[in-house]
Amino acid sequence: MFKRVENELELAMFNGIWTTVWMEKGFELEFSENALERFVVVTAEGHYVGTSEIKPYSLISSSINDAGPFQTYPKVIEAAGAIAEIDKIALLRPYRGRYIADLLSSAVYIAEKLQMKYFVSLLEPVFLRALRITYQVPLEKVGEKVFYKGDDVVPVLFNMEQMYRNKQRYEWLVYPQETVLATTGAEG
Repeated sequence: MFKRVENELELAMFNGIWTTVWMEKGFELEFSENALERFVVVTAEGHYVGTSEIKPYSLISSSINDAGPFQTYPKVIEAAGAIAEIDKIALLRPYRGRYIADLLSSAVYIAEKLQMKYFVSLLEPVFLRALRITYQVPLEKVGEKVFYKGDDVVPVLFNMEQMYRNKQRYEWLVYPQETVLATTGAEG
């Protein structure tokens, strides 16, 4: 399952996970000043194993624009104000594969909550392929593969609105239990 980072302990766990993964892969560490939301993936046994971070996106000032032509991409320009950046998508090595759905679900959940149309991101080519083939995530390449801060990455645009408006198409999609209860409880 995934949950919001809500206190200093969870923030420490969050930072410990993504920095471990980044160092393992040889990426440069880059801490975010301001995040819209941070999530951790927690196993049924209570182990913190994954992270995702949603950050504000700006056509003018976001550093992700250095790696890809996001600021000139028509869909990004048209959706200005309804776009965020997803960063720090990380799973500790023993948990890779099993918990990707939780990370993706956290992204869809917060995109719907914030009414975001798209997320921009930089993805490793192998991870990009897995998202496209295994999880059928609607995304498009915004530019060509580039070397950026320690690895080859592909600038991509996730169509978040398509996923949260068509949840039934994504069998892997799981929202937190309290969200489901709050939604169904309001009607009854």
